[in-house]
Amino acid sequence: MELIDIGCNLTHDSFDADREEVIERARAAGVALMVVTGASAAGSRMASELALAHPGVLFATAGVHPHRAASYDAETDALLRELATRDEVVAAGETGLDYFRNFSPREAQLAAFEAQLQIAIDSGLPAFLHLRDAHEDFHALLKASRERLSDVVVHCFTGSRDELRAYLDLDCHIGITGWICDERRGTHMKEYLSDIPVDRLMLETDAPYLKPRNLRPQVKSHRNEPRWLPWILGTLAACRGEHPQDLAAATTANARRFFRLPAASASG
Repeated sequence: MELIDIGCNLTHDSFDADREEVIERARAAGVALMVVTGASAAGSRMASELALAHPGVLFATAGVHPHRAASYDAETDALLRELATRDEVVAAGETGLDYFRNFSPREAQLAAFEAQLQIAIDSGLPAFLHLRDAHEDFHALLKASRERLSDVVVHCFTGSRDELRAYLDLDCHIGITGWICDERRGTHMKEYLSDIPVDRLMLETDAPYLKPRNLRPQVKSHRNEPRWLPWILGTLAACRGEHPQDLAAATTANARRFFRLPAASASG
């Protein structure tokens, strides 16, 4: 059973001491490929470099998370455009809107989101999007650009059933994380996970964040890792009433097609 983690933050400093071991543990668990999320100018550059160091195993996105939107300037835009030309960079983003904490002013978030949607349009790369508590503005901007974009994934989706349908109507893919393993806040999602067409569904850990809560207490570390992707797969398959192996094959095929990934990793 082969899986692809479409969103893991392997540039995070919590991986500095054992990044190579984390990658090897993931591969041993059946996670054949990982897409490393670029969430800042420096992080996107590092994600690209990390992917170059692990050809055929790691790939990268290039973007600025809405939390850092206030730092988005012409130099950042130029860097992201240059990164978007590299073979190892397979999506534009992570970009979007996050009104949950508003670490950047909303006006800055909107401007950075529009700028990065334009990069996705100009480059032809898929768009890797972040949404939290900002559906109305996010949906309006995305809808206005959707016909000019190629593929789009709303990653780490946690919204309502109505919001899900709105993005499916825009022909978006949906990224599912360990949020569905959290009995405190993921319960509402279990009611609609079967609504997602199997050809629009992809899996991600968002490591080191969102470690599946139902891994406790057998795993004491709070840090999430890509090796726990099969755990998320199992939870999702149970919610959808599908066999994990069938769901693994479908989501892996979706990720390869969406990110235009090779049919097999370079090292097999």
